[in-house]
Parts: sequence; structure tokens; C-alpha cells
Amino acid sequence: MPDHESKPNTGNDETGATGKLTRRVFISRLGTSGLVASSMSLTTAFETAAADPAVTAPPEGFVRVNLKVNGAKHAVQIDSRSTLLDTLRETLHLTGTKKGCDHGQCGACTIHLNGQRVKSCLCLAIAHEDDEITTIEGIGDPEHLHPVQAAFVACDGYQCGYCTSGQIMSAVALIQEPCGPADADVKEAMSGNICRCGAYPNIVTAIQQARRSA
Repeated sequence: MPDHESKPNTGNDETGATGKLTRRVFISRLGTSGLVASSMSLTTAFETAAADPAVTAPPEGFVRVNLKVNGAKHAVQIDSRSTLLDTLRETLHLTGTKKGCDHGQCGACTIHLNGQRVKSCLCLAIAHEDDEITTIEGIGDPEHLHPVQAAFVACDGYQCGYCTSGQIMSAVALIQEPCGPADADVKEAMSGNICRCGAYPNIVTAIQQARRSA
């Protein structure tokens, strides 16, 4: 009787019965090789950039800038059109400086540049390399409040709080500026900072209290 049993496959799983490399295995090996090569290239690129950031050129339209913020130095790559406000908030994640009008009209973004109060939404970051930049985070902290911060707390010099950081930064600078003793003088000196909640009387009281204790 004829032998109806199937002949055994003499090849292995990769080559098949003919001993030739199968199409499925060939494509699989090709894909694996590509992944390994790509991962090695990416790893080398990341290691090179980490070892020497100068090797990697910034993207088109971006520039390297060295900023000194609250006493710490930061080397950042930013869009050449970036304002100090956006750089502080989006790149350095110092979000205490608030974006209000973005047109220099409300004062919510007030910071100090070399000890002078400015509205950071009107300043290009690339123009302030190596300047002394101070934000609300550099004024004080919950455990060690600046006298102006303590006065704002004691006198309820805020409501929603959105403008408060800008108000405090202006007030801290005001104490070092020539300003008359009357409330009207303080109001005039603080006229660049808007409080949409209308907490002006308490803000003036807080500033006067801080001036007396300075």
C-alpha cells in the first residue's frame, strides 16, 4: 500500500523546506535592523547633545540666550521674538508673573530689571542677556515674606489675586523710588497697575504700611 504519511519538513522555521530564507523572516529581520540602527543613531545624538549642547544648532528662528533670573543663570533656546514674559512663563516655568493685556497696559507682568520695575510683556528676552531679572518668585516665599507681601496679606490688598504679583513688584520698587508721603502720591506712582476687582484702597494701605516699616 502506498505510504500516505506526509514527509517531514527538513528545514527550520526560518528557511522552510527548501532551505531558503523565507520572505516573512527576511522582512522581519530587515525591520529589526532598521529599528536597532535608528535607536543607536538617536541615542548617539542625544548623548552628543547632552555632552556638548553647542554641537546642536538651535532650530531656524531660535537663538541661544543667557538669562540671569532671581540670581540663577539659565541658558535657553527661544524664538528670537519671545518677550521676557513668555520666556519666564513658558520656558522657565516661573508662572508667578502674569499675562494680562500683553500690551503693557495692566501691569500684571511687572518684574524688575537691574532693580527697576518694567512690564515684561514689552521686553524682548534677547535684549536682556546677563541683566539682573527679578520676578515675584525671587522676592520672598511663604516662610520668609517680603515686607510688602506681608503688608498685602495683613491689609487684604487683593481679591482675585491675578494682579497681585505685579502690584507687589511695583510696590517693592516704589519704596526705593522718590515718592511723596501722601496716599495720592502712592496712587499716582502705582497708576500703571490695574486691579479689576477694585482693591485699590487696601493696596494703598498695604504699601503705606510697608513704607513705614522699611
